[in-house]
Amino acid sequence: MTSHADDHASLTRLLQDRWSCRGFLPEQLPRDTIQRILALAQRTASWCNTQPWELVVTADAGTERFRQALFEHVMSQPETHPDFPFPREYTGVYRERRRECGFQLYASVGVQRGDREASARQGAENFRFFGAPHVAIVTTPEALGVYGAVDCGAYVGNFMLAARSLGVATIAQAALAEYSPFIRDHFGIARDRKVVCGIAFGFADPGHPANGFRTSRAAVDEAARWVED
Repeated sequence: MTSHADDHASLTRLLQDRWSCRGFLPEQLPRDTIQRILALAQRTASWCNTQPWELVVTADAGTERFRQALFEHVMSQPETHPDFPFPREYTGVYRERRRECGFQLYASVGVQRGDREASARQGAENFRFFGAPHVAIVTTPEALGVYGAVDCGAYVGNFMLAARSLGVATIAQAALAEYSPFIRDHFGIARDRKVVCGIAFGFADPGHPANGFRTSRAAVDEAARWVED
């Protein structure tokens, strides 16, 4: 019988092992593996059990058509139209954490600080899904507002942990949601659904330099405040 200590150790390992993969092998995942990921993620808790997430999952030629179409669209029409407003600004510690992550990424792939052309090329890899063989587009009903999006965020987290438990690498991609109208048109997604994000996934390329760094995490005391009287 599995103990709580075993459960805790397994979850700890999965959370510590998960990272945002930015270099994938082209190998397709077995359909059964994807189904197992989806089945586990479906256990995500949601507001009033609404389970607002719906996904479009690509494979094989479907991924390649989407990759080419989205990249060409972004390169030719860079104006963004996200369904949800992106952050107005990053200040204080949030700016520091964002910069740290960016500097780590650029250093790993040899982009020098201040080289805007090279950093733009690396940023454009978002729209090639970093070579991933699969992408999941996560959507929520417009009528559920922010709480539908929050539930989808929980789903994305569980999707990534489920994937990691099966040796599959992932990266959640808010960048894809910048082009929500294009994505809706490409996949025939209903107009009353908002694009939350994408998740690129597949087997990690262990030799890709962008997979060689890990981001830091703030101490618990920076995030939690105790009230005891």
